Amino acid sequence: MNKPNKTVLFDINRILNKITIGEGQKIAELGCGNFGYFVFPVAHLVGSKGKLYAVDILKATLEDIKKRAMLENIQQIETIWSNLEIFKGTKIESTSLDHALLINILHQSNKKVEILRESVRMLKTGGRLLIVEWKNIASPIGPDSSKRVNKNNLKEAAPKLGLILESEFEVGPYHYGLIFHKS
Repeated sequence: MNKPNKTVLFDINRILNKITIGEGQKIAELGCGNFGYFVFPVAHLVGSKGKLYAVDILKATLEDIKKRAMLENIQQIETIWSNLEIFKGTKIESTSLDHALLINILHQSNKKVEILRESVRMLKTGGRLLIVEWKNIASPIGPDSSKRVNKNNLKEAAPKLGLILESEFEVGPYHYGLIFHKS
């Protein structure tokens, strides 16, 4: 009998299918992380006429993504250094994004509302914000339970930020997903 692969936390393509990414769109993965798990699949979905902004606070992370994009000749990826906790701190134009992704980012900060505010600033009216976070359950992996983001708190805060809950879904045994659109 095959053992499950414990390093795969969720199905990236299944998550991306939830927000219907199309060719030519502008999308940002905010807090993209070292390996660009979502950066490269999204870049392929937006195609050569689209734009994928890989945003992170770690410059080494952005350099790694930039090198890989150059090696693979993926010109629609643009890396941007930013502290997402600072309003208007990200060098992406306001109301310019079709979608923004916050994948396993919010639990890393004590300034969750500020990160959400900055994310919403960049979205077009009708643009979607995809959030994936750790469930508030005991689990053998992941952050301490005190750092996890309660999805009900996100759902309650969203309208104050101009977001409307579109859908929620199970991402895997340890994560939940929420999709909001900007009103």
